Amino acid sequence: MSNTDETTNTGAEAPMSAANPDLRWYIVHAYSGMEKAVERNILERIHRSDMQSKFGRILVPTEEVVEVRNGQKKTTERRLFPGYVFVEMVMDDDTWHLVKHTSKVTGFVGGAKNRPAPISEAEVQKIVLQMEEGSDKPRHKIEFTVGEFIRVKEGPFTDFNGSVEEVNYEKSRLRVSVMIFGRSTPVELEFAQVEKT
Repeated sequence: MSNTDETTNTGAEAPMSAANPDLRWYIVHAYSGMEKAVERNILERIHRSDMQSKFGRILVPTEEVVEVRNGQKKTTERRLFPGYVFVEMVMDDDTWHLVKHTSKVTGFVGGAKNRPAPISEAEVQKIVLQMEEGSDKPRHKIEFTVGEFIRVKEGPFTDFNGSVEEVNYEKSRLRVSVMIFGRSTPVELEFAQVEKT
């Protein structure tokens, strides 16, 4: 086997975007909460219509968030752009119809009614970076700021209001200044024990 054969083999594994220079990124509006279903539906339709050469990647941007439930830290996925799916495709009548008439798709974002405007590769790269940062260092689902008012929803101080003095994301705890009998008293609480007012 010569070297030229080996290079052709590795070339076949290149991403689709290298295969078609006309691929551009478009934003598709989907029913909220149905982004993953829309991704699956579009992929199925592409395969059934044998249009793989006119499509590249499909992206449902998500980030990982940490939430505490019953004292347990859980990492869940949150959509960065709820209701939107990013599709890399060659825009023509056939591909437009394929995506537009996919179940749970309401249409394209931007541009004219039947000629959507693409977004730049740089914008997509920004989103991909944001996703990668999120998986390296998941953010907390609930973010508190010092000075904001909260209400205690469970524990001995239920229904008391207070202001946040300190936030500890490592331990998922807050120090809250609560008014008890007319006096401001600092209380340590878990994230799950409070809600924003």
